[in-house]
Amino acid sequence: MQQIINFVLRNKTSLLFLLLFVISLALTIQSHSYHKSKFINSANFITGGVYEGASGISDYFGLKTQNEILVEENNRLRSQLLNSSDSTSSSYASVDSVSYNGRYKIQSAKIINNNYASSKNYLTINKGEKVGIKEDMGVITSKGIVGIIDNTSNGYARILSILNTKSRINAQLKSSNHIGSLIWNGKSSQKVQLNDISKFAPVKEGDTIVTGGQSSIFPQGIPIGVIDEFVLDVSGDTYTVEINLFNDMTNLSHVYVIENLDAEEIKRLENPIDE
Repeated sequence: MQQIINFVLRNKTSLLFLLLFVISLALTIQSHSYHKSKFINSANFITGGVYEGASGISDYFGLKTQNEILVEENNRLRSQLLNSSDSTSSSYASVDSVSYNGRYKIQSAKIINNNYASSKNYLTINKGEKVGIKEDMGVITSKGIVGIIDNTSNGYARILSILNTKSRINAQLKSSNHIGSLIWNGKSSQKVQLNDISKFAPVKEGDTIVTGGQSSIFPQGIPIGVIDEFVLDVSGDTYTVEINLFNDMTNLSHVYVIENLDAEEIKRLENPIDE
């Protein structure tokens, strides 16, 4: 306390000047509307900047939560899109009817490991059997296909990447119903190949390739990529088509896992047990 008193005594002239200056400034602002408006605008600018900065910091730390909310919302919208063609009552099905009555169920997941530099590449996601992830489920992003679930544990699942020489996926020209087999020759992470396309197919550079829908894994029409070039095979009956992928397979984060709710029924029908 004594130190405070000593400080005031030592600086009484300066403190008195500062006090009188503040009083005169306050009287000036109070009695002149122009000065008052300028003061208020300046104060608002400063406090607004502080609030904006605080909000920016809060938003930054909330990015993870907001991103998860957006992923789940995309999940619901994508479910509606995939199931709209299967709905017999209305193309504007509710979220509940899509979840329980639609042919496809979708859930989001995060990639925690991604290989793309070998001939047999796999990805790992942070969801597994505990939430219903099973083998032979398709995996996509908002841009296109990623691969197929080939192994699961309670909390994780492994994806057979489309950048795997073992991968075989049914695909077609978007502009027609000509079907082929999507493979990877092990060379470029930006390109895959489509084999067995009829020489009578209207193949053109720049055309889009999508999933064919002739399997229980992917719905028809999921994007894959665009035609870069094509050549006739040695037999002269079919094309081999080079495709530039929509997905950057070296830079993936969140994915969607597709479950065909009719998959088991289709498998039983197509592969009957001999009695």
